[in-house]
Amino acid sequence: MNFAFKLLFGLSILGGSLPLYQENPVEDPRKTGNDWPTYGGNSAGNRYSPLNQINTQNVKNLRLAWTYETGDNKNPNQRGMDIQCQPIVIKGVLYGTTPRMKLFAVEAATGKQLWQFDPFADPEKKPRFHPVRGVVYWEDSSQTDAQNKRILYSVGAFLYAVNATTGKLIDDFGNNGVVDLHEGLGDKETLGYDAANFSIRVTTPGVIYKDLLITGSAVSEGGDAPPGYIRAFNVRTGKLAWVFHTIPLPGEYGYETWSKDSYKKLGGANCWAGMVIDEKRGIVYAGTGSPSVDFYGGARTGQNLFANCVIALNAETGKRVWHFQTVHHDLWDRDLPCPPNLITVKHNGRIIDAVAQATKDGYVFVFDRDTGKPLFPVKEVAVPTSPALPGEHPWPTQPVPTKPAPFVRQELTEAEITTRTPEAHAYVLDRYKNSRHGSKYMPPSLEGSLYYGFGGGAEWGGNAADPDGILYQNANTMLWWLKMRDLRAQTNGAALTKGGTLFAANCAVCHGTGGKGSEANQTAQAYPDLTEVGKRLSKEQIEAILVTGRGRMPSFGHLSKEDREALVSYLLKLDVKPSNGPADQHSSVVTTPVPEGASFPYIPPYLNNGNTQFRDQDNYPAIKPPWGTLNAIDLNTGNYLWQVPLGEYPELTKKGVPPTGTENHGGPIVTAGGLVFIAATYDEKLRAFDKKTGKIVWEYKLPAGGFATPITYMADGKQYIVIAAGGTRYGLKPGGSYVAFALP
Repeated sequence: MNFAFKLLFGLSILGGSLPLYQENPVEDPRKTGNDWPTYGGNSAGNRYSPLNQINTQNVKNLRLAWTYETGDNKNPNQRGMDIQCQPIVIKGVLYGTTPRMKLFAVEAATGKQLWQFDPFADPEKKPRFHPVRGVVYWEDSSQTDAQNKRILYSVGAFLYAVNATTGKLIDDFGNNGVVDLHEGLGDKETLGYDAANFSIRVTTPGVIYKDLLITGSAVSEGGDAPPGYIRAFNVRTGKLAWVFHTIPLPGEYGYETWSKDSYKKLGGANCWAGMVIDEKRGIVYAGTGSPSVDFYGGARTGQNLFANCVIALNAETGKRVWHFQTVHHDLWDRDLPCPPNLITVKHNGRIIDAVAQATKDGYVFVFDRDTGKPLFPVKEVAVPTSPALPGEHPWPTQPVPTKPAPFVRQELTEAEITTRTPEAHAYVLDRYKNSRHGSKYMPPSLEGSLYYGFGGGAEWGGNAADPDGILYQNANTMLWWLKMRDLRAQTNGAALTKGGTLFAANCAVCHGTGGKGSEANQTAQAYPDLTEVGKRLSKEQIEAILVTGRGRMPSFGHLSKEDREALVSYLLKLDVKPSNGPADQHSSVVTTPVPEGASFPYIPPYLNNGNTQFRDQDNYPAIKPPWGTLNAIDLNTGNYLWQVPLGEYPELTKKGVPPTGTENHGGPIVTAGGLVFIAATYDEKLRAFDKKTGKIVWEYKLPAGGFATPITYMADGKQYIVIAAGGTRYGLKPGGSYVAFALP
């Protein structure tokens, strides 16, 4: 999709419409009032605020009001993640997290710190950093005891309950304030292995329904991925309340959509991006990701329910109400990347409570909230099933909504190759001519293929929706290069060393076979090339990272000390690869034949080349702009109101190049003041757009990249806009602050 798309829909349909309902703070569950009480702003995940003190007329006067420095990311030897947290505000107090996963409370009007909680204060606890995108607040309004006001947030595989007033752990929750989130994932009797020994983490907060916290989890995408079951825990006690098996067990609905006993060796199908709750209906809506392993499904013949599904569950019991699968038998890592959005639209003359789900490959599916029936027809379209890798059985059709039109491009053509410079065009054209391209549903191949839609499209930042039924969606249009490797052929028929086998099962899905995770991508990636890791890190440093994890890499603490040593030896090229199966007589390294994936952890016969974004030799996207956009989509009609570039490369702008948009991570909010606020871009700016026209009406250069979603609220009679400035993506400078803006 290009800028002609904007002309296609034009500004002729910008007239808008009257609100679909009267704004009643009692009857409308989507209103946030003065606070920003939940991740996504409200239980429906609208990211909408009824506040209008800041509006299109005065936003140009917005000024920096306060800054809260978390104290993290200042020491280069102790940097954590960038801050992806969308904070919450409850009764004048703002709660959020730092780059090193500390929880804090500050005065919402001043940024003055009230308390800070450090989950790694005990020196015996080694930090295992990962993104924390938000926290959950709960209180028992029938009680006055301060113990009933609590913040729940996840650090690695542990759920913490912290007193919202004092910052101290709630002693009678779980085990002295902490619950192990492995609970409910399965034991050796059920799965054939104990899921508690494998890495999980929660990056996006769950939702509250009555006395339950309902949550998903993030798991590995390789052969060591445990199942991504959705679970509910009692908010008061921490006890497990129910489990929904996203990979069905024998006798459960959907079991027949997998190979026999798939649940014993495959994982994933997890809700990592968050969920929303319709409190009146008592239904929780969640989107799930792909099953393991990415890009090869030979061990999971079938559609693979409930991977890649929008699922409606009874919030009290966890029983399925309905589901819709957006990708059958996913071979392209097309997780549902953001929470659903509960909206109300006028469709065919009727007011309908609906749920909208955006996807990595640029679709927006819109369903009736009660039945799961699509509001706009969805066609099952025939897709390529060959050539496919041996043992693979691609699904012959895929669901495609007729409306709205996709918000990113779908299939690469030669006309879309970059023309930024003649040299860049020639560089990309050579790869284009020597790779497979065409349908985004091409089965992965040994030859190498170019695709859209691996990394979004829509991303974890989600979207915003106003009461008129307009969805505001930021989008990435990035090109990815996938090349599969035959693991058995790569070893020339020889056995792998023990370390090589461990690498194939645990690491290759991100870093590629041989550790070449960045071979077609010169940008700073979350999955670095490990072929020369010994030049950057010592043996001891690598061992420590395997235990604690770092960045997007989870902990591999489930590996035994001996296995970690074997893996490090492989990475440092200290082990000896045998030529004919047995270990070399001078090596004590155990060797293992390349397996056929009969057990857990599962090692597929084919591995990918890592998560590889394709850019030109100057590190710009390999296609013509726009590379990032902000879109306004009328979900009453399925038509677009506008599409504009989001972000710019300043060095290109100085050369007279129109704003290209950039890759963006973080989401938008929309307000009754007629504004859409979003940061998320490479150029480190926070922007305000006129929601009717898409015109930029204010912008501010942040102290570091704002790869998070902003919030807005009222405190002491003044409306504030706040965003985390954490930086570190794309090799940018790190940051560790929250910045607040208000009118003078």
